[in-house]
Amino acid sequence: MTEDEFDLFCTAAYPRLVGQLYALTGDYAEAQDAVQEAFVRAWDRRSSVLNGDQPPEAWIRTVAHRLAVSRWRRARHWWELVRGAAPPRPVPEPSPDHVALVAALRLLPEAQRTAIVLHHLCDLSVEQIAAEAGAATGTIKARLSRGRTALLAHLVSEEPHPTEEACA
Repeated sequence: MTEDEFDLFCTAAYPRLVGQLYALTGDYAEAQDAVQEAFVRAWDRRSSVLNGDQPPEAWIRTVAHRLAVSRWRRARHWWELVRGAAPPRPVPEPSPDHVALVAALRLLPEAQRTAIVLHHLCDLSVEQIAAEAGAATGTIKARLSRGRTALLAHLVSEEPHPTEEACA
């Protein structure tokens, strides 16, 4: 079968096959996808499929039906997994210290904040941070030092002093 003959065959058989598969699946878009995929597979195997003992339209209908059933089974299996999954564990609220740290980090310049987070939270070395930032190690050390100082100032200013608590 030549390419032009295959195109004519597809044009004639496609609506019939989609209609048949739609009746089987109840999903028009799924029927279109499965039939289209079956035509692609038929084209890839055109020498054996189109010149074989079985009519090509029957072969395509069988392949499309199998594709639709396979997709339906996968979707059903996925749904069973999702539906049967345990409810998500509750996420604990952040501690007041965590909230204060995040708020203080937001007040830092971006370069200092990045250096502190990468060094203290991600456990990267000064050299690794310098390579990632494209800066000298001395620059990263300065950002860490300045960032720690500023962070301490922000954290200390937010915490009540012991004398303030006694007066309250």
